[in-house]
Amino acid sequence: MRPVTKHPAPPAGDICRLSAVELADKIRQRHLSVREVVGAFLDRIEAVNPLVNAIVSLRDRADVLAEADTADEHLARGGETGSLFGLPIAIKDLALTKGLRTTFGSPIFADFVPQEDDFFVERLRKAGAIVIGKTNVPEFGLGSNTYNPVFGPTLNAFDPALTAGGSSGGAAVALALDMVPVADGSDFGGSLRNPAAYNNVYGFRPSQGLVPAGPDIDVFHAQMGVEGPMGRSVRDVALLLDEQAGYHPQAPLSHAKEGPFLDGLRAMASGGRIAWLGDLGGHLPTEPGVLDLCEAALARFADASFDSEALVPDIDFEALWHAFVTLRQASSGCGLKAHYDDPAKRRLLKPEAVWEVEQAMRLTAPQVHAATVRRTAWYRTLLTLFERFDLIALPSAQVFPFDVSIHWPREVAGRAMDSYHRWMQVSAFATLGGCPALNVPAGFDEKGRPMGMQLIGPPRGDLGVLKAGAAYEATLPWQPGAA
Repeated sequence: MRPVTKHPAPPAGDICRLSAVELADKIRQRHLSVREVVGAFLDRIEAVNPLVNAIVSLRDRADVLAEADTADEHLARGGETGSLFGLPIAIKDLALTKGLRTTFGSPIFADFVPQEDDFFVERLRKAGAIVIGKTNVPEFGLGSNTYNPVFGPTLNAFDPALTAGGSSGGAAVALALDMVPVADGSDFGGSLRNPAAYNNVYGFRPSQGLVPAGPDIDVFHAQMGVEGPMGRSVRDVALLLDEQAGYHPQAPLSHAKEGPFLDGLRAMASGGRIAWLGDLGGHLPTEPGVLDLCEAALARFADASFDSEALVPDIDFEALWHAFVTLRQASSGCGLKAHYDDPAKRRLLKPEAVWEVEQAMRLTAPQVHAATVRRTAWYRTLLTLFERFDLIALPSAQVFPFDVSIHWPREVAGRAMDSYHRWMQVSAFATLGGCPALNVPAGFDEKGRPMGMQLIGPPRGDLGVLKAGAAYEATLPWQPGAA
């Protein structure tokens, strides 16, 4: 057994401000014990979480610390350690966690305790992460505002009167307020990108298939929702993605990763070309100030030897949106139909869930097929764009964080929104293309509200997007997060 090396422990607040990469390294070198790290984050959660409601189903402190002590004993014996060894993490409440309540934000599952982990959760545990609880979500992940009847709303890290975004709202706020060093999220209609933008952190939607989906999912049909990492730095995002990513035999649409992402960031991006799509020539209504902040952020790329060019692809964006809506209904709506068909459970569904199911029930096979054809045409358009450009850039949201009591904006820039997700139309383009997309912080408006910008890369070009994000990060005059 190796001797225990004693080091003076830094204050808990200092521990929680360290990056996930730094924390993992200090634990491996035994400059910090797992108990010190986990205890510091539990203290931070106790002090901050009651103010914002980001972490839910928190495990008993004594149980978590006992697991930390076991990890320290393992390390003292010279045991092998994974890349996340000793790091506390709270899993998004849409992902299965063995032995830990998973509600999906729905009263239907308020007391559900899974007997298995999602594939990526199992991988995080094997890498040494200590699961301490869950992060709050909208009911079934529907809508970019994190509230539900089980746990209530999650409040923005910068202003508790505002929404945290969603559906990974709890994860983004927990990160921004240093309650966890890194977090998982998931993304269908912007659920990684929107809350990251609203809380000044990074959220990465990986290429379709990079992170295996399952086991509790229709593995062949569910092609537009993905799991991914969130962090306070691009390196932390890469650290988590390295463990989430890679082929899984029970996820037939998954594929191998291109190599270690964190190691890949050792070499900085050497410049490139960015296509700035903005508001698609006025097609997307945007709140005043959003484009200004994003264009100022885009200008920072000049310091990293990137050139940008404004353009609007020649495509029917309205028809493309309707294809997205159709495919979402065919996936999400059909997935919720079993609850809808039970009258007792139907009464417990939020209106947006009922709408998804009822719209799905009206779909015909030719309509779904036509939507897939439209999606294919967009994919080919993207491939053409990526022959000229390394990245595509768009705002991460069309409005700034809004009053948390408003379920969703009914109007943006004077235009009525015809559905609960129309105001997040800007997120659909990466989703439909199966492309990697990284939210990078873009700054704050005069009211102190955060905004972010999407960096979208070619399919399976995940490392290139992360490298560009790291080059952008190096130009920022502020530290992500709210602490």
